[in-house]
Amino acid sequence: MVNKVVLIGNVGADPEIRTLESGVKMARIRIATTERYFSSTTGEKKEHTEWHTITLWRSQADFAERYIQKGTQVYVEGKIRSRELTDMTTGYRRTAIEIHADDIKTLSRRAPQGNETYNNQNFNASEQSIPNPENLPF
Repeated sequence: MVNKVVLIGNVGADPEIRTLESGVKMARIRIATTERYFSSTTGEKKEHTEWHTITLWRSQADFAERYIQKGTQVYVEGKIRSRELTDMTTGYRRTAIEIHADDIKTLSRRAPQGNETYNNQNFNASEQSIPNPENLPF
């Protein structure tokens, strides 16, 4: 069985960074992916935007804190995870779907704010080269 997701999208807000009691750092980002297609029935171009919650741990959370901000375009590989949540006041149960990232890379060319020098090819969460979105098979 395979549980793998590949997304390229834009970050909708600055990362939410937390440090757990154990000292482990985690981050959450929300990214938007947009699908563009041509409707053969109406003859017009349409768009559908989907929002995804990405969870990052340890060094990837550090990477997100330093280099990802609202508007950054990112490449994410990971696994789909679901959590069941219950509202304590109403008892209403819902399922949250999120992506646990195995790999994340920035595709944006702009440098982060501050005095740091940033080279996108020298600092990656997984130390792999950055894929060119135009060369991806989808």
